[in-house]
Amino acid sequence: MSAPFQSAESAAPQPCFEDTRTKASRYVDRQREPYDPNRSGKMMTLPGLLGSTAIYDNTTRAPSPCWRNSTTKPVKWQHMTPDRAKELYRQAEDFERQTRRPGRQDGALGRNGLAVLRALIFGFLNYTTGQLDPGYKAIAVKACISIRSVARGLANLKLAGVLNWVRRCIPSFSTGVCVLEQDTNAYGILPASQWFGFRPSPRRQAAPPPERGTWGDPPPLPDPLTAAVTERREGGTGRGIIRELESDPAHELASALAGLGRTMAIARMLRIPDVPA
Repeated sequence: MSAPFQSAESAAPQPCFEDTRTKASRYVDRQREPYDPNRSGKMMTLPGLLGSTAIYDNTTRAPSPCWRNSTTKPVKWQHMTPDRAKELYRQAEDFERQTRRPGRQDGALGRNGLAVLRALIFGFLNYTTGQLDPGYKAIAVKACISIRSVARGLANLKLAGVLNWVRRCIPSFSTGVCVLEQDTNAYGILPASQWFGFRPSPRRQAAPPPERGTWGDPPPLPDPLTAAVTERREGGTGRGIIRELESDPAHELASALAGLGRTMAIARMLRIPDVPA
């Protein structure tokens, strides 16, 4: 079978053009009106109402200028002591050292994450109530970084499980309509046990107590009766014996003997004849 006849135009090599369209632009909605930046609002007649008109604007806006999933409910803050806050920041520094790879400047938290966490703990955290709700601009001023760096640092902290927050909004009425206005986020610092990939540093852990019978193990203390007898044999005074008997208030017999000894000492001082010398 012979090949079909080709003209000179079809036989000539066709130019090759690169397809620079994006994947989203290749799928065109045929029912959608093409975008025209010079188009203005249209006047359209409402159906069913004679002579009435309504203004149609091609721009779309949200009913309330606030982020999605913002809440108007009150936030329950988590109390944190200053010592606990300092320990969390030390653990965050250890976490950054553990996750920093050779030849890299930043680890899981990064410099911006540590700067933001330090500003939150030592600059904005209320140790009495646990309230922690600064804005991006206030954090940037306190941490001496840009607002964009604050956003990157917060993202790193949330990704590592160190920090979490709740978006908040405030309802307000404007021209009879309830509009939600964006408020600052409510932040919460999570415990180190919830950080992703964190291993407690050995130098941060408390040393275990020494085993019994080894060097450093304190010898067991004698009971109050044995201590009082030893004090008496070594020539101790009556006050020393009573002090040894009162060393353990849980020992009922020793407490009773200490009370009897004090009563006898007071009787001797007052020279009561019924009390034997």
